[in-house]
Amino acid sequence: MNQDVIAVAIDGPAGAGKSTIARAAAAQLGFVYVDTGALYRTIGLAVCRRGIDGTDVPGILATLPEIQVGLTYQDGAQHVLLDGEDVSDAIRTPQISTYASQVSSVPEVRAYLLDLQRDLARRQSVIMDGRDIGTVILPNAKVKIFLTASPEKRAARRCAELREKGQDVTVEGILADMERRDALDASRAVAPLKQAEDAVLVDTSDLTLEQSIEAVLTVIRDKMKGA
Repeated sequence: MNQDVIAVAIDGPAGAGKSTIARAAAAQLGFVYVDTGALYRTIGLAVCRRGIDGTDVPGILATLPEIQVGLTYQDGAQHVLLDGEDVSDAIRTPQISTYASQVSSVPEVRAYLLDLQRDLARRQSVIMDGRDIGTVILPNAKVKIFLTASPEKRAARRCAELREKGQDVTVEGILADMERRDALDASRAVAPLKQAEDAVLVDTSDLTLEQSIEAVLTVIRDKMKGA
């Protein structure tokens, strides 16, 4: 890896604000933001569109050779592609969130995306967020952060986000989905959600978005100075 390249790994549960905070921090630092969850959501979308159940492992494996998943950047924003189609909005539904958790528990799916994610971090300074970035994808990242918040706060934030996009959702429904996803992500046999031993914990339960971004930037800058 180029010694001038810096990798920042941000992990945490669903709805912790990883994408929003990581994207803002990357913009301020001039880094490339990589939303790895979008990649799993895209595979989930492909599986869903084929009418395959999210727990149908043979069906999921049969889908992988048939699809192409890619990333592109427009005006600094990440867009995820499925067979050349921009599906950045189509993957942001509760149904596809569930599919993402299900397909991400399949080892072959994680292997399918591993090289793509690592290659991005080799070529440029990145802030990459997900569930297992600091533990599996980029175990040698110079900066590791575990971003979290209480389930209630996470559900309220996600509900507001989805309502802004015109989706008819409730906090109670989002909280129930989130708790199921938390349990699935933490208990899966392959790359479960957990805090890396050398990750800095950042709890945003009582922080505004601006305060959360600044907290993450402070950790990154402190680590960069130390390095």
